[in-house]
Amino acid sequence: MSVTTKSVDTIRILSAEAIQKANSGHPGMCMGAAPIGYELFAEHLNFSYLNPKWDNRDRFVLSAGHGSMLLYSLLHLFGYDVTIDDIKNFRQLGSRTPGHPEYGRTAGVETSTGPLGQGIGNAVGFALAEAHLAAIFNRPDYPVVDHYTYVLCGDGCLEEGMGYEACSFAGTQKLGKLILLYDKNDITIEGSTECTFSEDTATRFVAQGWQVIRVNDANDLTALGKAIALAKSDLSRPSIIICKTVIGYGSPLQNSADVHGAPMGEENLQKTKEQLNWTYAPFEIPEDVHDHCLAIANSKLKKEEEWNELFGKYAVAYPDLAQKYREYMDGIEPDFKKILDSFEFKGAEATRTSAGKILNEIAAAMPNLMSGSADLAPSTKTEIKGAGYFSPENREGRNIHFGIREHAMAAICNGIQLHGGLRIVCSTFFSFSDYMKGGIRMSALMNIPVIYVMTHDSIGVGEDGPTHQPVEQLIALRSIPNLKVFRPCDGRETAAAYVEAFTQNSPTVLVLSRQNLGQYEGTGLKALMGGYVLSDAPKPNVILIGTGSEIDLCMGAKELLAKEGIRARVVSMPCMEEFERQTPEYRESVLPRSVRARVCVEAASHFAWYKYSGDCGEVIAMKTFGVSAPAKVLFDYFGFTKENVVKAAKLSIQNAKTK
Repeated sequence: MSVTTKSVDTIRILSAEAIQKANSGHPGMCMGAAPIGYELFAEHLNFSYLNPKWDNRDRFVLSAGHGSMLLYSLLHLFGYDVTIDDIKNFRQLGSRTPGHPEYGRTAGVETSTGPLGQGIGNAVGFALAEAHLAAIFNRPDYPVVDHYTYVLCGDGCLEEGMGYEACSFAGTQKLGKLILLYDKNDITIEGSTECTFSEDTATRFVAQGWQVIRVNDANDLTALGKAIALAKSDLSRPSIIICKTVIGYGSPLQNSADVHGAPMGEENLQKTKEQLNWTYAPFEIPEDVHDHCLAIANSKLKKEEEWNELFGKYAVAYPDLAQKYREYMDGIEPDFKKILDSFEFKGAEATRTSAGKILNEIAAAMPNLMSGSADLAPSTKTEIKGAGYFSPENREGRNIHFGIREHAMAAICNGIQLHGGLRIVCSTFFSFSDYMKGGIRMSALMNIPVIYVMTHDSIGVGEDGPTHQPVEQLIALRSIPNLKVFRPCDGRETAAAYVEAFTQNSPTVLVLSRQNLGQYEGTGLKALMGGYVLSDAPKPNVILIGTGSEIDLCMGAKELLAKEGIRARVVSMPCMEEFERQTPEYRESVLPRSVRARVCVEAASHFAWYKYSGDCGEVIAMKTFGVSAPAKVLFDYFGFTKENVVKAAKLSIQNAKTK
């Protein structure tokens, strides 16, 4: 048996043993796609196991994340900091080898992949970032940004709508350094794909502008190698290599759904070892395989050394560009206070309009900022003026036409952010955030600072009706850990939200109005506290709490109550998540427990507010979907008036007296 064949079988057995020990996992893909992983890592992927974050490494994304043991086996064999004890600890609490790859937990894992298709979108983002940075920095004889993105997917990734969206976008953008390795084993959890996925995949990808290459037997490493080389040679379009594999190869359960998502069992594992002539002890790596793979990994370290030498010469030939490159990679953080001080917000203005002005001012100071939208930039106001649009003809363009592809947009932006060197903002209407939630959730899970701009924030959308009027979306996004959701009430709060978004290492959603809102004295960087006293009164009888456009109702109600001798404090709560991070003392100073009379006002779902309304408070919010009518009519119809806030305040004061 050759050492290459033995190495492939090592990946198969090691994966199966770890899954059996954990009594949990997906051995089928690991065993069937082992030759693909080996060929890629051994012969094509440029990486540095001593420096997994080397700028110019090739990126590898395992989109079919359930096959994580395949990746962990490869990382272990090729020198990364994944030990045999980590392999034995697969899927256990605190392990560096969790059930699906997790960014930041395991050396060599470029992105968290769990929901099928997300990894394809991430990979498209990696490839886009590479193309953009290459256009900015590369010069003749100095290709300082020059790497490929490989993504391994299965049938399920291509069945997901995400796959269609992301691959269509990649083909349109002619991302020639993107190579998709398709593990085609024709089996999913429920069995054969004949009843669910019978389309001509190759024809679909040809129609989407991809190069299509076939490998009829994935165990043929020579054919795999030639296919990858052919894919790399065509830089005018992305490539898909359709690799026919056998799920669970070598086991008694091969070619069946039984080996997809469950351990094989000790008896079947032993029979697999017999079939593959495997005589080694559990978790033992044959010495020749260990030496072979590590020698390959060590030889690849020369690639980083060569790149370092190249960059040194580049820095001499193009010192300004080299300095700019380092700034991109280290992260650019302009003087936000200076930027914000340059703004003077006067008169009524939609927060989407304010945000557009602020974004452009920030973009002028952050040349590494890109912005894209799902075909809505004129409405979301997120275009970076004069910066051009990224395209096959203009790789330096800083704006991105994502098309009407919200789900893929979020995943692609995650990839752009993860690549390094760039910051990314993307936008759509708030009601369409439902399409993006999978990608937004992955941003939060990875704790990466993608910025989401969601405009048309409430029933204030008006005549477009309930399909376009977000109601439940705020509570849905507020429930996601690590995600900050800002709904500012005016230009200065919007500016503060952008400061938060650009200075934190976590994702942020800016929820912005379509309709004009007033400007208020006392707003600004206080919004960074999440909630603060916007307008106070001595010894208040009632606290009025609101966000966004409803702050106007609270301020108006405060004036009406004052005429009746009722003292009201107005609290602006643009970001609940940030408010909850403040000290108990600060939160008590804003919402003292001694003031039990409270009214919470927001033109969205009521569920988020009972924590703050307390046992005597009232909540004015949406309990139904909206309807189609002018915005002013809708606010009156659903009770969003200052008179109704006054009524609720009086009721709450009465409740506080009697309870």
